[in-house]
Amino acid sequence: MLKIITLNLNGIRSASRKDFFKWMARQRADAVCVQEIKAQAADLTEVIRAPGRFRGHFHYAEKKGYSGVGVYCRRAPDRVIEGVGVREVDSEGRTLRADFGALSVISVYLPSGSAGPHRQRAKFRFMDLFFPYLKKLAAEGREVLLCGDWNIAHKEIDLKNWRSNQKNSGFLPEERAWLTRVFDELGWVDVYRRLHPDATGAAYTWWSNRGQAWAGNVGWRIDYHIATPRLAATARRAAIYKAKRFSDHAPLSIEYDYPLA
Repeated sequence: MLKIITLNLNGIRSASRKDFFKWMARQRADAVCVQEIKAQAADLTEVIRAPGRFRGHFHYAEKKGYSGVGVYCRRAPDRVIEGVGVREVDSEGRTLRADFGALSVISVYLPSGSAGPHRQRAKFRFMDLFFPYLKKLAAEGREVLLCGDWNIAHKEIDLKNWRSNQKNSGFLPEERAWLTRVFDELGWVDVYRRLHPDATGAAYTWWSNRGQAWAGNVGWRIDYHIATPRLAATARRAAIYKAKRFSDHAPLSIEYDYPLA
């Protein structure tokens, strides 16, 4: 059984102070993908770099205190690849790939466009550059799992207040259509939706810090496991952990009937 967890930390040092790594150590995961670490190498303590039996691998953003992703691995990967080979994307630390035999686990963090029109333009630009990468990745013949914060709620079922958010970043028609193309045109599979096609409030992974969003479960499902079809077909169980908060996102764990080479 293969268990993979993903979580947007909204700051790796903040999540550490909230005991995220103590929780992670108890999960018996094979890999944990993290996003928005908001740190550089010099900022990480030994506990953060190598908690328990895990060792972290990171792709930092050039801008300090911004973005960045990581993959914590229980066993050493065969290789680790930072970025997608496009400087415009890679300077922001958006992807990190860990290969284990014929399996690739990739931590992914798509930009948010909510800060204003300039960031929405940057998000669309990222999407334009990322799509060919996803197409090429799908053609590699490997089993691939892309885990992370995609900053897009795909369908109306994926957020509480979909009507009032149709003109907001994260639920724009163009974003949703792009994600549909990722699934329908390129053949990638939304693993959580494969297991729970009708889940609504229980599926949310992010809640705004404004108002009473968390208390009222006014959430969005924007964190995904997106996999190649054969790997997705082996998914057996999914869980979203909400008993303790480590950030404004919740950890999404999925177990696969797939051997880690």
